[in-house]
Amino acid sequence: MESVINEVEINGKAYVLKENVKTKEFDSPIKICILQRGWVMIGRLERNGDQCKLHDASVIRVWGTTKGLGELAKEGPLSGTKLDKTNGLVEFNDATLIACISVEENVWKNKL
Repeated sequence: MESVINEVEINGKAYVLKENVKTKEFDSPIKICILQRGWVMIGRLERNGDQCKLHDASVIRVWGTTKGLGELAKEGPLSGTKLDKTNGLVEFNDATLIACISVEENVWKNKL
């Protein structure tokens, strides 16, 4: 009989094997979210099951870029970018989400 231990608890703290830890190449809580019907929004994304909340949300009405949304993700809002504040929170079902782009948090954190 073989036993496999994936997690061990020591002094009330759980530890897992290093090879079992999934790492993310780049992740930011701030996301550009592309939704159905052409909505493009930015904010701090929270997911709970199939429900999503975008905190400190803004609609990106005009990108103002020459290189698309990836340019906004990396550079932050440009001189031609038009953001429409939503007064805080936008809620939507995960099924309406087409794609999310993680952004450079340091260039966006004071812009939301």
